[in-house]
Amino acid sequence: MKKVVLSVVAALAVSAAAPAFAADMPAKAPKAAPAAAPSPWDIAFGAAIASDYNFRGISQSDRGPSVFGYFEPRFNVTPDVQLYTGIAGTSVKLATDPTAEVDLYGGIRPTFGPLAFDFGAIYYWYPHETQFCGIPGICAGNPGFLNGNTTLSDTDFWEVYGKVLWTVNPIVTLGANVYYSPSWLNTGASGTYASGTAKFTAPENFLPNGITMYVSGEAGYYWLGTTDFVPGVFVDNTGTTGWNLPDYAYWNVGIGFSWKVFTLDLRYHDTNLSKAECNALTADPGAIGPINTVVNNFTTTALSKWCNATFIAKLSADLTLGSLK
Repeated sequence: MKKVVLSVVAALAVSAAAPAFAADMPAKAPKAAPAAAPSPWDIAFGAAIASDYNFRGISQSDRGPSVFGYFEPRFNVTPDVQLYTGIAGTSVKLATDPTAEVDLYGGIRPTFGPLAFDFGAIYYWYPHETQFCGIPGICAGNPGFLNGNTTLSDTDFWEVYGKVLWTVNPIVTLGANVYYSPSWLNTGASGTYASGTAKFTAPENFLPNGITMYVSGEAGYYWLGTTDFVPGVFVDNTGTTGWNLPDYAYWNVGIGFSWKVFTLDLRYHDTNLSKAECNALTADPGAIGPINTVVNNFTTTALSKWCNATFIAKLSADLTLGSLK
């Protein structure tokens, strides 16, 4: 009986000492929670203001200032494949007097090492357009402009495109682009635009305070087909077919400065279009006329400056939700 009592006392003594002994032992580190996988979703958005909205060499804002904004959801299927869709809006001042240009677009961006591709489609929507072609029995719109220009009632159209950027090194990036529409500006004329680009980014810390700088340029060519036969709007000099629209070259070169999400771009744009050819492509309400000039198989009545050489300053801000986290 004494042995049993002694054994119980010994056991109690050991158990009483155990907490103190455990307190002296180093605590076991808790298991780290597994890192949450990054979301495949992201959203890019931004806005800009420019002294002129130039689209492939032609002013879309009557040589005046324009504002722009976009919203682009993205889904990263893998680190090298991204799906995207987006909507962009730009203020314009065009012959059909729409309230804006709204672009609806989407596509896929696969990347293979230094090559970044982009394949997609874009729809150009010009809401609340007005037709200026008040010829009784032919056009039901408002009377044409004093310079003789007339317009369609609807210039919405769509394009498909393919682009590639090759990052040669941290300084040099080269690119190529092709766009195709079966009916440019809803005229019935096909439109194919192809261009090459080059961008040279200054080395890191070339400028102080985190400012980066680049010089870039683009050279392209627009092949335009023959319009539909539209009485009062597109009638050739024989009165039997549409207009064979003029092809043209376009180029730009500029310098840009970026700081955080902001970029200031200063750029020179030009084309080889004559003022008569420019008027035929734009139906510029302010073109000087009447001056009858034969362009391919039709005669245009005025001279437009919307395609002349121009210098444009643009300030933009671009960011993604992912960059805000």
